[in-house]
Amino acid sequence: MTKELIAAINAAKLAGKHARKNYGLLHTSQIRQKNPKDYVTEVDKACEALAVNFLHKKFPNDEIFAEEGTLEKGSSGRRWIIDPLDGTLNFIHSFPFFAISIALVNEQDDILCGAIYQPISKELFTAERGGGAYFNNRRVRVSRNYKPHQLLLATGFPYKLNAYLDQSIALFKDMLVQCAGLRRPGSAALDLAYTACGRFDGFWEISLKAWDIAAGALIVKEAGGMVTDFKGNGDFLKSGHIIASNGKIHPFMLETVQRHFGLNFE
Repeated sequence: MTKELIAAINAAKLAGKHARKNYGLLHTSQIRQKNPKDYVTEVDKACEALAVNFLHKKFPNDEIFAEEGTLEKGSSGRRWIIDPLDGTLNFIHSFPFFAISIALVNEQDDILCGAIYQPISKELFTAERGGGAYFNNRRVRVSRNYKPHQLLLATGFPYKLNAYLDQSIALFKDMLVQCAGLRRPGSAALDLAYTACGRFDGFWEISLKAWDIAAGALIVKEAGGMVTDFKGNGDFLKSGHIIASNGKIHPFMLETVQRHFGLNFE
């Protein structure tokens, strides 16, 4: 395990400890609405500060880019991408499905390592490029299901749903009819982690940010899965549109998504 992944794990656990300590104790004065259906809490900000400060001390020359506004410039060509609390609305409502997600990328946007930590269940998902994927230090692989009626898929809906409401609902219905079941838990990072370890067979969502998906995308790939954008290419970090799967069902998912969003959805 590289020093970078060890640092990502320790930073995620440090932030996770703070989130766990404050779970179920939020006061309304600690919650602010950034945009419609998009919230931030004082816990998000504190978790970000803990993770950022930890990583900055370890790697002072690396850039750090985090959801709640932190942008530390660096000279190394590497960039840490941090979501200090993915699933904030769940956290606000004491629904225990949220996580801290930390990834490191190089100048070419290759994801070098990633860690996702669920502080309530203390579940840790990790990966290094070329080194496999792990759940609590145990090697994991994606599922082997390939028939639509066997599949349990996950998805999410963007905050600005009205812009894509008809397509999103039609796609959801299409998948629901064909598959065994769909889930919408509310944390893209964990949806990807669950896909990596076989709890979900696949996941798709539109209009995400790099901090939502960078760590999870690497973990899925290193678990033997496949991750693309809606065109079937690898530009999901830039577009925010992502399909992740066990690989066997990727053509099915890609074709179904494209049927509703088109081949050139930007």
